[in-house]
Amino acid sequence: MTTTKHYATITGAYWAFTLTDGALRMLVLLHFYTLGYTAFEIALLFLLYEFFGIITNLVGGWVAARLGLRVTLLTGLCLQVIALSVLTQFDPSWPMWIGVAYVMGAQALCGIAKDLTKMSSKTAIKMMVPHGQHGALFKWVAALTGSKNALKGIGFFMGGMLLSAYEFDGALMIMAGGLVLVLIASYVLLPAHIGQVTQKVKFSQILSKSRDINYLSAARLFLFGSRDTWFVVGLPLFLAATLDWNHTQVGAYMAAWVIAYGSVQACAPLVLKKSNHEPNGALSRRWTMALLVVTLIITGAVWINVQPGLAVVYGLIVFGFVFAVNSALHSYLILAYSKTEHTALNVGFYYMANAAGRLTGTLLSGITYQWGGLMMCLMVSSAFVAASWALSFKLPNATQSQT
Repeated sequence: MTTTKHYATITGAYWAFTLTDGALRMLVLLHFYTLGYTAFEIALLFLLYEFFGIITNLVGGWVAARLGLRVTLLTGLCLQVIALSVLTQFDPSWPMWIGVAYVMGAQALCGIAKDLTKMSSKTAIKMMVPHGQHGALFKWVAALTGSKNALKGIGFFMGGMLLSAYEFDGALMIMAGGLVLVLIASYVLLPAHIGQVTQKVKFSQILSKSRDINYLSAARLFLFGSRDTWFVVGLPLFLAATLDWNHTQVGAYMAAWVIAYGSVQACAPLVLKKSNHEPNGALSRRWTMALLVVTLIITGAVWINVQPGLAVVYGLIVFGFVFAVNSALHSYLILAYSKTEHTALNVGFYYMANAAGRLTGTLLSGITYQWGGLMMCLMVSSAFVAASWALSFKLPNATQSQT
């Protein structure tokens, strides 16, 4: 059983990592946009970040079950420090293809680092909350997920601020130094075998055999693909190129959106409690349908050219609220469907699907924006939400441990 002290240490390290993760995303996006990279080339910079997230989540749960959460957490922090240090050696005078390949490689390390730390923190919740206390589990999951996204939003703002004050290399060195201190504290405070299971875990167990978890993971893939198809590249470039916003305005808006999004996630149990609905498959279906309606309304407004700027800026606020509740429901259901001894494996598999959705969305965001602007991004996003909604019909209405 994970103690509150150990859980706090893991969560604190995850929060610190999340700040650097959000800041780095904004640093890279704005810095390389300034250097003249196209939308597709910027999307490529994040491609290996998402791809290696898939691999990491698939294997990371197995590693955590065998070696413990301390190993996965410390490894994630170490890799992020290395990646930040590597990026300080980037030379703007390099040919474009060399620059893209170099940054993709560094981002690959960041992707591995992010999902090792995230998987460690999410798994620790299940080990801390007593079996059967679904209400407490939902609150803890929502609080962690919401705070993470709020901090990522603060990281967006921090990235823009650090870029303005210390330029690209200076910002990276400051973040790397801060993470080194977190790494040392985590090494000292966490016991060696936290989260390690007593029985031998076979490598073949990394692929989930639970029908419920497989369908939930597939729904998660399309849910996050729907967001990132227009959020990662299309939206910031639309704000900068079409609405003529400066870098500070783009970073501030996206930071405020992610902070608000995270706050809604943290409050999701209260939102659903007022509606007197139990968090289950049926409720996930209803909220996914609501997200589809919102996305189609924004798409329609841009299509018929009725104040497209306002439709996107304000429509994204509504989209973020509904999406946040959907995400919180999914994050709860993966733990509710999992037995304690299999949590790391199931969480790893589930976040593998999450990373696959982000990878697909990131790539499509650059391609669709370059081909058809934000309108095409939104059309693809709508199709992804519809797919997530269809898959949610396979989710059970009871929340119980399955595997």
